[in-house]
Amino acid sequence: MQLRSGVRAVAALEAAKGVLVLAAGLGLLSLLHRDVQHFGGRLVHHFHLDPAKHYPQIFLKAAENLTDGRIMLLAAGAATYAVLRLVEAYGLWRDRRWAEWLSALSGAIYIPFEIGHLRHHPTWLSLSALVVNVLVVLLMCAVLWRSKGRRPA
Repeated sequence: MQLRSGVRAVAALEAAKGVLVLAAGLGLLSLLHRDVQHFGGRLVHHFHLDPAKHYPQIFLKAAENLTDGRIMLLAAGAATYAVLRLVEAYGLWRDRRWAEWLSALSGAIYIPFEIGHLRHHPTWLSLSALVVNVLVVLLMCAVLWRSKGRRPA
């Protein structure tokens, strides 16, 4: 029963990630046929950021290079990622073995990148992302191990 609660929590996390990325993709689409560079400058000014600093400069440079084609490509990528996360959440909620495998594998893929990022840019956010992903992978492995041979894939 405890594992099942954990799987439901992972399903809710994946659904939240899917909805968040879908909203970001729709937000990107709202930038079609607009002066993105001007919008980026206004955003930096609104948040009282120094445009000469490193991160605002990266943001402004990205806004300068954002074309309608790139916006469409990014929005399509966001939609694909969101659908994958929402399908995974549905499968986990409905106790589907394929979703448990998908969750374990997709979580494991990120771990080496998170370790590398943590080594070069250690922050609490980086550490938290790593810990959450490791816990998800361990939970999914435990669920898969426990249900081994009990139910069809």
